[in-house]
Amino acid sequence: MRHKFLPLAALALLAIPSIAHAAAFDVETATRAWLDTLQGPARAKSDAYFEGGYWLILWGTVVSVLIDGLLLRFGLSARFRDLGERVFKAKAGVTWVTALCYSLAGTLLTLPWSIYTGFVREKQYDLMNQTFGAWLFDLTKDVGINFLIVPLIVMAIYAVIRRFPRNWWVAATGVIAAFFAFGMLLGPVYIAPLFNTYTELPAGPIRDRIVAMAKSKNIPAEHIYLFDASKQSKAISANVSGIGPTMRISLNDNLLNRSTPQEIAAVMGHEMGHYVLNHVWWGLAFFSALAALTMFLVSRIAPALIARYGARWGGIRDLGDPASLPVLGILIATFMLIATPITKSMIRVDESQADAFGLDVAQEPDGFASVAMKLSEYRKIEPGPIEEALFFDHPSGATRVRMSMQWKKDHVPDAQMVVPPPMPQAELKPQ
Repeated sequence: MRHKFLPLAALALLAIPSIAHAAAFDVETATRAWLDTLQGPARAKSDAYFEGGYWLILWGTVVSVLIDGLLLRFGLSARFRDLGERVFKAKAGVTWVTALCYSLAGTLLTLPWSIYTGFVREKQYDLMNQTFGAWLFDLTKDVGINFLIVPLIVMAIYAVIRRFPRNWWVAATGVIAAFFAFGMLLGPVYIAPLFNTYTELPAGPIRDRIVAMAKSKNIPAEHIYLFDASKQSKAISANVSGIGPTMRISLNDNLLNRSTPQEIAAVMGHEMGHYVLNHVWWGLAFFSALAALTMFLVSRIAPALIARYGARWGGIRDLGDPASLPVLGILIATFMLIATPITKSMIRVDESQADAFGLDVAQEPDGFASVAMKLSEYRKIEPGPIEEALFFDHPSGATRVRMSMQWKKDHVPDAQMVVPPPMPQAELKPQ
């Protein structure tokens, strides 16, 4: 009866990367062996999903600008302010009502776009695990948080506009940075648990390996969190979140359940790199600086627009009038679109640094290459150099595989090339 088990044994062997013995380890050959595992419909699907995201950046900005333009064209933002003045005498109260109405209008008008980008498109590419009802419930929670926070930010910014009319952008930058920091501090403890359940990673070989890696770099490892992202999507992921006392490293259950121990070690080494290299703080500094530039440009352009068109827009009085909020919205959205390559490049540099750190601490170059290939489910694996520079906020799969193979050549004695099995094929779901 043993012959009946031979096909099963053969299939099992196909699922295990084989070793190609060679006199010398060639980085490009080894890289190509990994990249060529993604072929046919699976590669076409990956490319189509990610390339479509390029257009979403543009069209998302267009949608935002059009909605703000409609609020101005029909004088709705001025009506929001008028409503605020009927409810409150204090300027802070008027601003709060205006910002709340502005947020509500924006949410309702962008709802079709949100449904398409957040649910329909994710379902189309087989990345979404939620039903529409569950997804809508998460969106409602997200909107509720925004309704609490956005009016407070707007109130603070308009307060400094009125208090420092000449150089308000400096104080506004401080306000934005403070809200960034406050959100990062509270996010892991009070916001993230609204969407996912966080528990301690269970004891076992995986946790032991992560703890040993952390201790080798003097990283606190008393708490390693696991969260149930599988209820929402198929994406494998981990992250560093929080600042100061709330900073933590978390991995999702997709990573735990869909990855090998070597792949998990590679990913967690990467996340430890973010922690050790203080990327959270560097990110806060960078985005605060970007906010400063944006607020400076707004302070120079918005008053001229209001002086020329304010009367047509329902009677916007000046920049300190909260009815001017859509003007600020248009300018900020436009500047953020223009700055997209800068922001993505800054994040990509951090991610590349974390990749290098992760390779050193985990010492799993093939695990790192393998998980980079798995990320092709939602990231184009092999873009051109300009494409990667403009649109990628992480190194591409090709860049990451090549880095891991170079590390292997430099650090593994008598390195041997892995010949991995082909990745599963997939097709785009018709809608």
